[in-house]
Amino acid sequence: MRVAVVGASGYTGLELVRILLRHPIFELVAVTSEQRAGQAVGDAFPALRGQLDLSFEAADAMSLAPKVDLAFTALPHTVSAPTVRALRAAGVPVADLSADFRLRSLDRYRTWYGEHPAPDLLETAVYGIPELHREALRSTELAAVAGCYPTSALLPLVPFLRGGWIEPASVVIDSKSGISGAGRKADPDLLFAELDENCMAYKVGEHRHAPEIEQEAGAAAGTEVCVTFVPHLIPTTRGIATSVFATPRRRLTAADAHAVLEEAYADERFVRVLPAGATPSLASVRGTNFCDVAVFSDERTQTLVLLSALDNLVKGASGQAVQCANLMRGLPEELGLLEVALLP
Repeated sequence: MRVAVVGASGYTGLELVRILLRHPIFELVAVTSEQRAGQAVGDAFPALRGQLDLSFEAADAMSLAPKVDLAFTALPHTVSAPTVRALRAAGVPVADLSADFRLRSLDRYRTWYGEHPAPDLLETAVYGIPELHREALRSTELAAVAGCYPTSALLPLVPFLRGGWIEPASVVIDSKSGISGAGRKADPDLLFAELDENCMAYKVGEHRHAPEIEQEAGAAAGTEVCVTFVPHLIPTTRGIATSVFATPRRRLTAADAHAVLEEAYADERFVRVLPAGATPSLASVRGTNFCDVAVFSDERTQTLVLLSALDNLVKGASGQAVQCANLMRGLPEELGLLEVALLP
């Protein structure tokens, strides 16, 4: 099955290339990059030398469409939508990693991103967390792959919202991300000398992933959910560690809370519920499509503490995109994704 990666020279694009090289069904036949068009992939990124006999080309949906069966679009927000529209018009299924199709409400998109370049496609897109929308992903031709922060928050949170265990208005999310989540760009705040041995909150109360979390949390709760979301940058390349705090509606012991997670994810391949008392770590998920989750019930303060860890470039982006694409094409969703974390 022939696939293309549109925007293959960014961090998520390169992660897609790495995953697709080991996929038993998807054959990578085209990679695009505006800045590196005409350059051999192995020359641009020596880690891929001898692994992929392709050169980057300019992103032209009309020339890509006849030679691919599916496309991954890893372009910036608002830039991705026109390319997705052209690919879909040509009949090519798309797994899009931008935020352009994640929000169902056009008004909410306008509030956070501005005018939508392809509003007619919003109703056709399925939010791309397979553990939440598996059946819808099987029948869609456009997956809006979820953001990394929302994935890390929603996977431990949704079972408690669906079960009515917590107060929807009480949710507070604290997330800490490696710097690759900011993408490959020249930004003084992302310099090694600025981030090494440092940690800082950013975009407090105004991060664009907040409405994405609220949309899916509200769908799970059956009522509007407004969250307090505070992201941080930490001096590591990969990974997101998230802590979610919420107030239980009724007494919830540690054993009860753990049982909620275990029941929700008993049959899931990529969400691992840790043993009672264990906490997720970035090292255990680095380079993998796993999300490790845990829960603690602080009965003294009547607070439920939900924890998760994932690799922001894999389960938080490219691995999840491949998981979605596997479902879209009727394949086992774990194909190409059963990688063990690097040890040490």
